[in-house]
Amino acid sequence: MNMLLRKKSPVIFLIFGSTLIISSCSQTTTEINNKEEKFPLGKDSIIEREEIKEPEYIITYKLDSLANEKQIDSFRTRYSYEQQKLIFALNRLDPNRLKSGLNLIVPDTLFTDINKYSPFPEEFDILDSIPKVVLISQRIQGFALYEKGKLLKWGPVSSGKQSTPTPNGLHYGNYKAKEKISTVNPDWLLPNYFNFMNFEGVGVHQYALPGYPASHACVRLRSEDSQFIYDWANQWKLDKTGRKIEKNGTPFMVFGEYDYENPFPWKKLGQDAKSNHLTEVELEILKQYSLEYIKNEKNFEDTKEESEFLALN
Repeated sequence: MNMLLRKKSPVIFLIFGSTLIISSCSQTTTEINNKEEKFPLGKDSIIEREEIKEPEYIITYKLDSLANEKQIDSFRTRYSYEQQKLIFALNRLDPNRLKSGLNLIVPDTLFTDINKYSPFPEEFDILDSIPKVVLISQRIQGFALYEKGKLLKWGPVSSGKQSTPTPNGLHYGNYKAKEKISTVNPDWLLPNYFNFMNFEGVGVHQYALPGYPASHACVRLRSEDSQFIYDWANQWKLDKTGRKIEKNGTPFMVFGEYDYENPFPWKKLGQDAKSNHLTEVELEILKQYSLEYIKNEKNFEDTKEESEFLALN
């Protein structure tokens, strides 16, 4: 009996061992499956996906020649009031200046939002620490409003003519008046006037846009744009005597040079849709203005505000 058992033992052991191995493998597979079920791919799991970027949509432009009254009538028929308003803004013109002989730049797509056609960047890192700023480009005859580096609004201007140019530089909003009589001609009434050069009497205000620089140093705006800046920009803060500035108003950064030899730079959009964008030289100038802003203690309510601002920059 013992001999029989001894002979069969190895077989029993092998069978038992095989059972253990099979069981062990089976349990391992089950445990793995269970772990996968208990710990499914969570929200925090990182999955590398290729980022798909939509191609940049570039608006193209063409020149529309209005050589005679028939073509003017066709222009009025083709475009709605709002579309015409946009086209005139892009050409730095008032709608009442529509006449024979005009060549107007017209975009291939007409959006209601003028910001779609902005020659200024949508986000401007150079300006991201300044609460509010008004940019005025004399080269392209346009203004832009930024809040902490984000474009809020832009539009056309008519700056100083060649004999009385608008002074370039970093200026500040001073005082404003709903209506101001011009110091050049008492018959000229300037609605929504906002001064940014006190002693020189230079500011922004509503007035006629002829499609080129035509003012006596001030910056002309459309009615709606002058009203917006009038409400949006900040005035200076004076002491009790009214003679000392305690805090500057909103910065007005005027830059660029209009090319009187080759006027109407927006008409070049027909050849290059980005021809009116800011140049490297202009970007460097705005960077210098921004650094100048930071160094001026009158741009801050107190030393604590100034310290916190400098710490962030």
